[in-house]
Formats: sequence, structure tokens, C-alpha cells
Amino acid sequence: MSFENFTVLVVDDEEAMREVLRQRLASWGAKVLVAGDGAEARRQLQATGVDAVVTDVMLPDVSGIELLRELRGEAPGLPVVVITAHGTVDLAVDAMKDGAQDFLTKPINYEQLKSVLEESQRELGRRQSARELASDLDREETRFGELVGASEAMREVYQRIREAAPTDAAVLITGESGTGKELTARTLHAHSRRAGKEFYAINTAAIPKELMESEIFGHEKGSFTGATGTRRGCFELAHEGTLFLDEIAEMPLELQPKLLRVLEDGKVRRIGGGKEHRFDVRLLAATNKEPKVAVENGLLREDLYYRINVFHIAMPPLRQRREDVALLAQHLIDRFNAKHGTAIEGLDDDSRELMTDYDWPGNVRELRNVVERAVVIAKQGWIQPAHLPPYLATGTGATGTGGKLEPGMSIEDAEKALILKTLEATGNNKAEAARQLGVDVKTVRNKLKRYGLMD
Repeated sequence: MSFENFTVLVVDDEEAMREVLRQRLASWGAKVLVAGDGAEARRQLQATGVDAVVTDVMLPDVSGIELLRELRGEAPGLPVVVITAHGTVDLAVDAMKDGAQDFLTKPINYEQLKSVLEESQRELGRRQSARELASDLDREETRFGELVGASEAMREVYQRIREAAPTDAAVLITGESGTGKELTARTLHAHSRRAGKEFYAINTAAIPKELMESEIFGHEKGSFTGATGTRRGCFELAHEGTLFLDEIAEMPLELQPKLLRVLEDGKVRRIGGGKEHRFDVRLLAATNKEPKVAVENGLLREDLYYRINVFHIAMPPLRQRREDVALLAQHLIDRFNAKHGTAIEGLDDDSRELMTDYDWPGNVRELRNVVERAVVIAKQGWIQPAHLPPYLATGTGATGTGGKLEPGMSIEDAEKALILKTLEATGNNKAEAARQLGVDVKTVRNKLKRYGLMD
């Protein structure tokens, strides 16, 4: 590793020792400054940018430990290496407690010193990278509303939002599970003329079929067993605001013509009621299915599809915008530091490479879960590969098979792999996984208990 553009301040009261260190560090390519006491060291630090400090413990005007404490207070990230001719365990412990990068005894092991300074240089590089990411997060073109990303794919999404947001036209948002469809809907709402009004979101895949009609249209008291009071449906609740219907292709087919009629008329009649209620709602819808395929397969009515697809915004999967992974991770680290009271600075180089190379089948939702787990485990400093799920290193996913069925697998193992991979892709949302697998959520929970994975 080259020490070009790396400045080291050597602090030692022995001129011969200063010169030896100066020559050795210079031979490695570093720029070297020297000081014979604490006062001169402070002047050098104020006048010149320094990347690391190597200081003796015994100085004429201040101890090296006291100087270390001063430096850590004024420049917390500055690496300081403490050296002494009279090393003791207690002194070493004090130095490390006060934040020394390392503690070396004379005669100096120069290979060890070089290794310590190389790590200091890598640390500076990580800090610079984290600062650049933090700076990028403040740029307007890097984020829009609650969305984060600087890739070409995300800039296209931002442009589509800017085009659609000021209008009252319906928008269909498509993309795989975990790509941020609801965040896109919220951003559309936040930049519309309805921003100060209600944003009402309903996941049509999460509501039991028998309750769906009441949820959408509302009901009058006594209209069916259990209807103990009057309830307004989502169109009335979102009046003058925005209604977001998530997973629209999961809506029961028999309800879709009723939904279309309500959208066309701008009026809704509650179940068991005779009066029509007018509403003023901007509709946003989303699906993780390819909408034209859903129409062809009879899951989505063609006339409803055309009604909700005035504008179309396609959310890219994370594997198609890998350049956004580190940026998103830094954004999430900042958020989870605030949530958990941790002090994570960012990803180290190896973690960044692992996370960028991984395919993220669960998209941003999976990334969020991985980052939160790493932040909680690491607590401070840098996220390292040891803080990440092991499957990131193999790129295979939590099942160990990449979600693929391997020849020779037993039926039980294949079923387990499919369930775990589906859970991974849905961010451990058991209800969503059950829907995608076509089974009851109780079945998924029972299987997980059998695998010893139920939390």
C-alpha cells in the first residue's frame, strides 16, 4: 500500500528518534512532520492537515497520553499511535482506553508500525467514502421524497413522479415486492395539490375476501352479521385526498367491476345502504405482478387496468441499480443509529463489496432488514462481513440454494427451500409469503415451527 498523500506527525523529544522515524516513514512514501514537544505538536496540527500522529509517551511539557486525550477531544477520528521505551500493561491499557490506534514499545517493530499506519489509511478512506455518501444524500438529484437513489433507473422514476404528481390522473405503480411502491405513492401524494389531505393506503391482498367489500365501500349498521355500526369505506375516508390500493391484482375478481363503477361515477353506496355518497379522491394503485400478464390470466379486468393505468411508474429491482446499494445502506445506517442509539459510521470495504455484488431478491425491504440487523450487532464503528448474514458471502440466499430446486432434493427439503426463499423475498412477511405460495398463513407458521425458525 502506498502512503502517497498521507501525512504523519512524529512527536518525540529525542532528535535522533525523530530523524529515524522521519526517514523510515518517508521511505514508505509518507509526508512527515516532526515535533519535539506537545506545544510544537499542537502548532503543527493547527497549521497543517495531518492524517495520523505517532507520539512518544515521555515529552518535556506533556505526557503522550495527555496529548492523546487532547487530540481525541479535538479530532476524534485522528489515528494516534503511542510509543514508549518503558512499556507496561497498565500504560498500554490506558492508551487504548483513551482511543489510541495502537501502543508500541521501543525498539520499534517497523513492520508492525507500517501495518498500523496502513490500517489508519484504510480508515481514512472509509471515512472519506462515508462523508461522500452523506454528501450525496443531501443532493436533490439523489433522493426524492422518501425515495433514495442516484442511478439512471431511479432518476427516471423521479422524472415520472414529477410529471404525474401535479395532476389528478390515476397512476399504476409496478415492481417486485420490496422495491418501494408505497414510498413512491406517498411521494406522489406529497408533491400533489392534495398533500395536506389524507393519504389512505389499503393492501387488497391483506384483507380477507369476505371483508374486502366492506373495507372498500363501507357498510350500514345491521347490513350483515357483525355490522354493529356504520362504517365508511376507503373512498369516503380518503375524500379530498389520495387513495392507494396496493396489490390491486389480488382484489377478488367479482369486486373489480364494482370498483370500476365507483371510479367512473365518483359515488359510492355502502353495503346495506340506499344513499350514494360523493367523493373526491385521487387513485394510486400498485401490483407486484406484470399487469398485462395479470389481465391475460384473468386476475385483473382489462377495463379496470386501463382505468387505473393513466400514468405508469415501473420500480426497478435493486439488482438493476447496484450503484445505489451503498447509498441506500448509508441512509439506513443513519436512520437505525437514531432508532437504536448506535454509532455505526458506515460499511467497511469488504461489506460494501459483498452487498453490492448480492442480487437482493427481497429488494430494498431485504436490504433494510440486513442493515438493521448489522447495526444492532455491530453497535459502533464499521459494519464488517461478520455482522452480515452468511448467505451474502455466497450469494445464494437464506436457503443455501439461491431459491433453486436442486436435483436429488427431497420433497420436504424442496418445500422448505421454497418457503424460506419466499419469506426472504417478502421481508419475512408471513401473510404475504402465504399468499404468494397459495396456502394459509397458519400453514406457513406451522412449517416454520417444525423447522425451529418461528420467532
